[in-house]
Amino acid sequence: MTIQTENEYEDLLGLWSDLEAGLGIILSRPASIQEFEKRVWQYDRWMQGLLARDTDVGLYLLFQLAINSPVGYSASHALVSAVLCHLIAVELKLPQGERDSLVHVAMTMNMAMTALQDQLASQLERPSPAQQEAIRSHAIQGVAMLTSIGVQDALWLTALALHHDDSTDHGDLRTLPPERRLARILRLVDRYAAMISPRKSREGRSATDSARAIITQSVAQNDEVGHVLVRVVGLCPPGTYVRLDNQEVAVVVRRSSTPNQPILAIVTNPAGMRLNPPRLHRSADGGPGIRAAVSASNVHDRLNHHLILQLGQYAALHP
Repeated sequence: MTIQTENEYEDLLGLWSDLEAGLGIILSRPASIQEFEKRVWQYDRWMQGLLARDTDVGLYLLFQLAINSPVGYSASHALVSAVLCHLIAVELKLPQGERDSLVHVAMTMNMAMTALQDQLASQLERPSPAQQEAIRSHAIQGVAMLTSIGVQDALWLTALALHHDDSTDHGDLRTLPPERRLARILRLVDRYAAMISPRKSREGRSATDSARAIITQSVAQNDEVGHVLVRVVGLCPPGTYVRLDNQEVAVVVRRSSTPNQPILAIVTNPAGMRLNPPRLHRSADGGPGIRAAVSASNVHDRLNHHLILQLGQYAALHP
């Protein structure tokens, strides 16, 4: 899929936003949704269709949605988690049934605390005792809610029940029972998605910092999932910002075969002045290199995202 104009960019961003909004509706009032499980399947196919157009463009738009606003936090978190779980499942070559259940759990794992999750995203104070109890019980409550509206997929239900059980972190991923394998993947994706998303009480940690934290923990535990996550999205995923050695700021537009050397669009010069048009830079071809991640809140200019994605598409066509 090519993005030649700003309207085409806005249309595609609108499709991702509509998907996020649709998820928000079914998660906020699941008991009133007819054929809830069928709707989840529909959103899964919609998500896969958007990613199939161009995975890097999909990730770019997804991370832009996730890091720029805390509005609709719960739905955004569910969509980011579902996309990451899909990519991990494909990379791990999980059986189709496991992949389907994994993505459906990712979309629904926090449904019992949807309103609370949105509230916490805009809350400056620490969770109250009542809120803490709701957080502790949301996995079991979620299973009860799904069961009451007709979901019968045992793997979906069991993995949801286990997705905060730290005992799933032990053992070889490949030989774990399917429900524990899915729960381990969910635990890590859930933490990563929470780290990159902004809340009123803190800015979203940069995806690079989040990835490093997860990799450090995964290496300590000899866990495959963290390594796979970084393989599929990179240390600096599309749609996130970085500062270069020469003080220029760039946005990542595409992954490369090396997780820490993505393809970039440089958007400001060393003095912080916006470049118009942005400039393509393949970090694997040499300097300037990436010095640090930059929070989206530090990039104040309105960027020409359709021009940035055009650079990414040019890079894909002219490797």
